[in-house]
Amino acid sequence: MIQNIFLQAAGGESPLGSLLPFALLLVVMYMFFFRPQMKRQKEERKFQEEGLKKGMRVVTTSGIHGKILEIQEKTLIIESENTRFKIDRAAVSKESSSTYLPKEEKDSKKDKKAKEEEK
Repeated sequence: MIQNIFLQAAGGESPLGSLLPFALLLVVMYMFFFRPQMKRQKEERKFQEEGLKKGMRVVTTSGIHGKILEIQEKTLIIESENTRFKIDRAAVSKESSSTYLPKEEKDSKKDKKAKEEEK
């Protein structure tokens, strides 16, 4: 009879209580891993579509540093050490190119951040 009481008490746990740690783990993974990665990919795509301009210094994903000479629909022609390359737009890395952004672009970004901080 005492065994019955202990077995009933142990079996009375709700399934929600056992799933709660897994649900919390999924939420944490989404917040810290998946969401920031999707945000970075979105920014990278926007940079590749709209942010590239003739004369801009860029770095490709393979590590080639160069200057954009011509922008075509799906490709770019860049010059590096008196050599011209025709590369795919997707091969330009935003992260590495940010060090080469023109001065006025960097200044405008600082101004935007300062205005946001004032609000």
